Amino acid sequence: MAPDPKLMKAVEQLDYRVTVGDVAAQAGLNINLAERGLLALAADAGGHLQVAESGEIAYLFPKNFRVVLRNKFLRLRLQEWWEKIWGFLFYLIRLSFGILLLVSIVLIFLAISIIIISMSSSSDNDSGGGGGRSGRGGGGMIFMPHFWIGPDMFWFFHPGYERRHRRQQAFYQSTERRQMNFLESVFSFLFGDGNPNADLEEHRWQEIGTVIRNSGGAVAAEQIAPYLDDIGMGYQREYEDYLLPVLTRFNGRPEVSPDGEIVYHFPDLQTTAQQQQPQAVPSYLQERLWRFSAATSGQIMLAVGLGGVNIVGALMLGSLLRGGEIAAELGGLVAFVASIYWFLLGYGIGFLAIPLIRYFWIQWRNSKIEARNQKRQREALVLERPDPTLQKKIGYARQFAAQNVIQQEDLVYTSEQDLLDQDLERKDQIDAEWRRRLESGS
Repeated sequence: MAPDPKLMKAVEQLDYRVTVGDVAAQAGLNINLAERGLLALAADAGGHLQVAESGEIAYLFPKNFRVVLRNKFLRLRLQEWWEKIWGFLFYLIRLSFGILLLVSIVLIFLAISIIIISMSSSSDNDSGGGGGRSGRGGGGMIFMPHFWIGPDMFWFFHPGYERRHRRQQAFYQSTERRQMNFLESVFSFLFGDGNPNADLEEHRWQEIGTVIRNSGGAVAAEQIAPYLDDIGMGYQREYEDYLLPVLTRFNGRPEVSPDGEIVYHFPDLQTTAQQQQPQAVPSYLQERLWRFSAATSGQIMLAVGLGGVNIVGALMLGSLLRGGEIAAELGGLVAFVASIYWFLLGYGIGFLAIPLIRYFWIQWRNSKIEARNQKRQREALVLERPDPTLQKKIGYARQFAAQNVIQQEDLVYTSEQDLLDQDLERKDQIDAEWRRRLESGS
């Protein structure tokens, strides 16, 4: 079984020497899952166990443990290979929607042009040769006004396009912006840029773990409430049932103060492999709002314009193809376009209908997100202006706060060395311990 990627990432972020509590808080993992995962990772990657005199365990991993795992697990190699392949394939899929739009427009207007030229030629022949050509007002001529609908669909092939486009910063991913070309912007216009809160649960547990670590492993329920959603009302809120998932995940236990108030103690998160400084953490869990598109307004307008051109062209083509005689007579490209006409028209309609529906869906979704953010923000404001009761609870929780750092001199055993060599190195320490015990027993 391949190791959990979140666990491996946490080990790297913590400089390859960790405890179960370190990893659980860093990655937001369940304590029991983190413990089992670290044991499996140490066995598979050649890690070492370091046991302190207090019985606490630290895990030491080689800095190349990913290479060791990659060589050991075929699944990891295949996963890395597939991620590269899928990234390329998905990029092609994103581009295909813009390419399909352009191909649709080109096919439609080529078919229209061929039909009009054919009709003009037939009219000229019927008019009796040169006589029809000499009179501009003759009834045999088909007058096509010169007009333009929408932007030039070939503008991005212009030599100066890349220079202009490099000035546009369009694509928003997490908190970063990058360039987006026109074909990418079509996909963004149609389907957006993914769920901005796809990793919300991971962030939630990471922030809760950080709050507990910053508080020395002991907290009041009100300190965790700004990071949760369903804290209930009435007796559920009063009895703090919403803390049960947190206690289960991080192996916490309640402690009752002399005043009958409850605080929560997490001993496993108090043990660390290295001195921990308080880490910055948001005052409440904030969900990101959905964006309609990361494309620029110019790219969106261009996509809308091309979608309109596609629909107008499809309707014009449909009027010319009515009856089906022309397609059968001309054959070739016109017959092919006639055979996929309903697909071209449907794609044009869907090209504008899907973003319109998605726009209203995003407005509804964001209103829900804003309501949840405001609710969690109100819970955070309670901590900024705590009443006397809450101050006493937090003060009582501080009595359980601690940080147990496993130092090198605290170790009584490590799997890095043979047990006999360790006993020889610790000979003085062992002798001193025996003398202390003999003196205390006499």
